[in-house]
Amino acid sequence: MELVRATEAAAIRAVPFIGRGNKNAADKAAVDAMRKFLATVEFQGEVVIGEGEKDEAPMLFNGEIVGNGTGPLCDVAVDPIDGTSLTAAGRQNALSVIAVADRGSMYNPKDVFYMEKIVAGPAGRGVIDLSRPIGDNIRDLAKALDKDVEDMTIAVLDRPRHEQLIADIRASGAGTELLLDGDVAGGINAALQTGRLDMCVGIGGTPEGVITACAIKGLGGVMQTRLYPRNEQERQAALDAGHDLDRILTQDDLVTTDNTFFVCTGVTDGGLVKGVNRERDHITTDSVVLRARSGTFRRVTAVHRADKWLRDDE
Repeated sequence: MELVRATEAAAIRAVPFIGRGNKNAADKAAVDAMRKFLATVEFQGEVVIGEGEKDEAPMLFNGEIVGNGTGPLCDVAVDPIDGTSLTAAGRQNALSVIAVADRGSMYNPKDVFYMEKIVAGPAGRGVIDLSRPIGDNIRDLAKALDKDVEDMTIAVLDRPRHEQLIADIRASGAGTELLLDGDVAGGINAALQTGRLDMCVGIGGTPEGVITACAIKGLGGVMQTRLYPRNEQERQAALDAGHDLDRILTQDDLVTTDNTFFVCTGVTDGGLVKGVNRERDHITTDSVVLRARSGTFRRVTAVHRADKWLRDDE
């Protein structure tokens, strides 16, 4: 639960930049707040998925040590704002995210930045298969869910690279929900199966894939991925690093332990969590906490005194 304070802080600090068109300023504010609160958490964390190698930028960088220096050794994946462009534009589904797992258990995404993904809820176990055509996956999952294909909704990032995938989904009879950004929320919403999404597919970031895997393990869902080099240089670099580019990786390959935590707080409103809501004398945040080992899903609504945050700004 201490991790929630870090995502809450990052989300609150990003609020002044919502719709202001400056995604870097929003990201910096969130990073600074998250770093400050992570320093109070009782664990010895190493950031394995962060903002790249250390440089002059005020980022939570790969290899950075976080926590108060006591407690368990952990891998940490952070995205102070998953959806900086969404935040800058004032659009929905921006999140502040942290995932934590046992030290050495998270897949290192440094060699290939993108991967193909398919994500579904528990009904998709033993049903979906990334190596098969999307139409077959949709029809089989619809049968497992006892739904008509026409009632299925598939989340896809709205990118030119997905034009054929979107056409194939629609040709199967299913509908699409096109995501402007942030396939972490798309994957989780599909795995929850409490809303209109049934599946999330497409090519997205490898770091986001590992973060999503922590959440999927907590939800009992299924995730399959395959590394996707964008060019020959990336392909050769991946092969030189020993990666099998044909191998399908599951959530258990991306995070090899069940001792995982996933925490997110809404920056702007979305299908998973509500955004930060500020009224005259208080600020309300909406968060989700998932733990794989216990299989718990907690929704945390917190009310913060606005004057405390205002004093911190001065």
